[in-house]
Amino acid sequence: MSKKIKIGIFFGGPSREREISFMGGRTAYEHIDRRYFEPVPIFVDSIGNFIKVEPETLYEPDIRSFYPSRNQNNGFKVYIESLGPLRDTQLYKLIYKIGSQIKIEELKEHIDFAFVVMHGPYSEDGNIQGLMEWLNIPYMGPGILGSGVGIDKPVQNKLMELATGQTKKYKTISKDFWENADKSKVFSELIQELGFPLVVKAPHQGSSIGVAIVKKRSLEEFSKGMSQCFFETKISKKDWSKLTHRQKKNLMEKMSNLDEGIGFPVVIEDDTIYHPAELLKYLDKYLINQDFAIISSTNAEDYVLIEEFISGQEFSVGVIQDDSGKAFALPPAEVYGEIQTFDFKSKYKSSVSKKRIPVETSNHNLDVIHEKILKAFEITGMSVISRIDGFITPEDEVLLHDPNTIPGMSPASFIFKQMAEIGFNITDAITYLIRQSVRERIRSGKNIKSLRDLLKSIDEMIMTAKQNPRKKLAVLFGENEEEYSTARKAYGKYGGNEEYEPVAICAAKNGGKYRIPLNLMFKPDIMEFGMSIGKPKHPFIQKNIDQLAAIREFYVGNVDFNVFRVSEDEFVRNYQAVYDCSKQNLEVR
Repeated sequence: MSKKIKIGIFFGGPSREREISFMGGRTAYEHIDRRYFEPVPIFVDSIGNFIKVEPETLYEPDIRSFYPSRNQNNGFKVYIESLGPLRDTQLYKLIYKIGSQIKIEELKEHIDFAFVVMHGPYSEDGNIQGLMEWLNIPYMGPGILGSGVGIDKPVQNKLMELATGQTKKYKTISKDFWENADKSKVFSELIQELGFPLVVKAPHQGSSIGVAIVKKRSLEEFSKGMSQCFFETKISKKDWSKLTHRQKKNLMEKMSNLDEGIGFPVVIEDDTIYHPAELLKYLDKYLINQDFAIISSTNAEDYVLIEEFISGQEFSVGVIQDDSGKAFALPPAEVYGEIQTFDFKSKYKSSVSKKRIPVETSNHNLDVIHEKILKAFEITGMSVISRIDGFITPEDEVLLHDPNTIPGMSPASFIFKQMAEIGFNITDAITYLIRQSVRERIRSGKNIKSLRDLLKSIDEMIMTAKQNPRKKLAVLFGENEEEYSTARKAYGKYGGNEEYEPVAICAAKNGGKYRIPLNLMFKPDIMEFGMSIGKPKHPFIQKNIDQLAAIREFYVGNVDFNVFRVSEDEFVRNYQAVYDCSKQNLEVR
């Protein structure tokens, strides 16, 4: 077998989505196929340092727990930028607690391929892609053009209009205009032009960060939404004086959160404040003589996007490609439950929103979704992978928005759930992302010899692996929530194992053992898992499975999508190891 390919897993970055990236980096490290690849985790901090980290640091609960410090800083968990300007010695001391710094020009010495799991500005806008192009390092996902489009929401809207003919109403308002405008008049004119409710968006953020839904015909509510999307907040002297020290501290903590707060550093008038503890002290003094303080992030938006509110079924669709570059849409997933928009909280923190595949609608509507998604994928310059969201209105109109060039990559992410429906586990999906990205970089006409050699090496390893199948490992679990949850983790953990291939086996209450297809191991809980057993395959998903047979055969081989009973004799004979989820231990036979 060829020498393993060194895959740099880039996570973190300066954007507000860095914690999501942290989860994605850990997923890639855990699930990558160790038969082919050697993972090299590289944390990119928010001030531009590239750090080759020790793998155990990936298991901290969040970025702030391991960098800049494992301990709270002045009573706060902070990001590195909150420490203000640092001397070289101070910075190196922090870096070497978690790993070693890599100079940009030295990256090529450490990795053969960049698996970029960073989101938002600097990451999905062509910046990191341009850097890798300059260094001649092949990278995951679309090229510079597709990435640039993928982070600019107004441009996305215009291209969606070209691709699908949809007429989504929207306007942009600059910060300078808003500060000097008759706000009541602006609010009234927007309602007249766009309808009501209104959706206010920060135009260069992902994961629905900086999204406000204005549901009340209240200027105060609208102004609050505008401030949220400009990453600005106002604190009055009256409100501040009512707070205890603990409450003030909690407010500073909330403000420092990048997903729902404005983040640090912040600016008040001409003063830049780096640390939440410093801001607390500053406000105690400032609000003695001032009626209010306007606090703005140093990474604020210069304008916001206001859109009409679209009611209906919200969906998300992944897109992949074959070797020729032909795009295929995956089964559409629906977000449902007691939510009015699929914002950051409902995506990553809420238990209210649920997901189902496919969207509960007619086959005709599902066909229309696929048709429009593929047109959008093409006209926006996407390649390799994307996730495009949209709505089906009560009038059965399909409207698209927000293409994502680097979808979220936690085990529960849409893209992995959708790929599971057509026969890819997370490990296989990562292999696809690496190989297809190399194939797409070849189309650029740059560094062709090296890229073709890399592609050939990957293909040889995939073929060799098919000829030398791994031992079978039974991930054995009972019909209860605890064991099913354990089984899902173990099934994913062993997906990239060099020696064992995991096979999910349910020890049913009737005493039988049943082999479970991989798509059922992506259900959120044991109840949904049980409801899916024996349920006939949706005809649209079956059509997807058939359409993608050639791609699946290359990466995965034959896939059985059915549940079937395994006799005790077969169980003993065919499985060389058992991971017992009731005991959480591995038994090698």
